[in-house]
Amino acid sequence: MRIITKPRRWGNSLGIIIPKKIAEKENITTEAEVCIEIKKENPLKRVCGILKDSGMDAQKIKNELRNKERVAEKRKWRKLSIS
Repeated sequence: MRIITKPRRWGNSLGIIIPKKIAEKENITTEAEVCIEIKKENPLKRVCGILKDSGMDAQKIKNELRNKERVAEKRKWRKLSIS
């Protein structure tokens, strides 16, 4: 089974929470051993993977997203400096 979750601070470490419904469905208890594969999600790769068969140029889409992020960041800094 595959789930997407965010790690949470647990003392000096990070912990992964398994939702109760998933734990019950998979019969996972506190004594059970589980195997976890860690992959950091990259939203740009996911978007470009979805658009792969659309005929759109993935590089142009990535560049446009990056430019929008830069513009948003500049606006944020301008707003902070004006305040």
